Amino acid sequence: MEAVLGVYERVYDPLYPVLCFDERPCQLIDNILLPTPAKPGRERREDYHYKRNGTAVVLLAVEPLTGKRIVEVSRRKTKKDYARFMARVLRAYKDAKQIILVQDNLNTHPPSSFYERYPAEKAFKMTQGIQMVFTPKKASWLNMAEIEFSALAKQCLNRRVASFSQLQKQVNAWTIQRNRKKIQINWQFTNYKARTKFSRVYNEICSNT
Repeated sequence: MEAVLGVYERVYDPLYPVLCFDERPCQLIDNILLPTPAKPGRERREDYHYKRNGTAVVLLAVEPLTGKRIVEVSRRKTKKDYARFMARVLRAYKDAKQIILVQDNLNTHPPSSFYERYPAEKAFKMTQGIQMVFTPKKASWLNMAEIEFSALAKQCLNRRVASFSQLQKQVNAWTIQRNRKKIQINWQFTNYKARTKFSRVYNEICSNT
């Protein structure tokens, strides 16, 4: 936890940008009966019956201090998909010396994923371009990408999306709008606040050592 919070407390440096990455599965849901359009005094009505058209995954990386985000809709969530997305992130930050990447510690997120998709020379270069900082288990709330996904869920994924192409169009439109507005994330939970809030836990750790 302290390692992640320490990263968030760093002063902005374009040569070492801090990004947060996460993934979100999405069900592709289609209506069986057409919804009833909204009318004055009556909201749009949607029948509870639906048709499931499979799943997709939204990959998202956000730079909290600049309000820049890279978002992609993928059909799967494999190591190769992760590696492809990270290659795109590195291209977007080609002038940076190294990206500081906060992410969950999943089995698809290690540097070895790069070697499963790319030749060793390129994979090694990618590992040097990204410093991975993993959130602890059961502490995904430390990942600011979760905040961005909350906004995506409320503003874009709050309706049935029937197909992969529709999901792509809606997510891309949402991303363009957010990037145009340069919406930043103001993270306020610091190491100082953590040590104060969890003082009992710190004391227990010290007493056991």
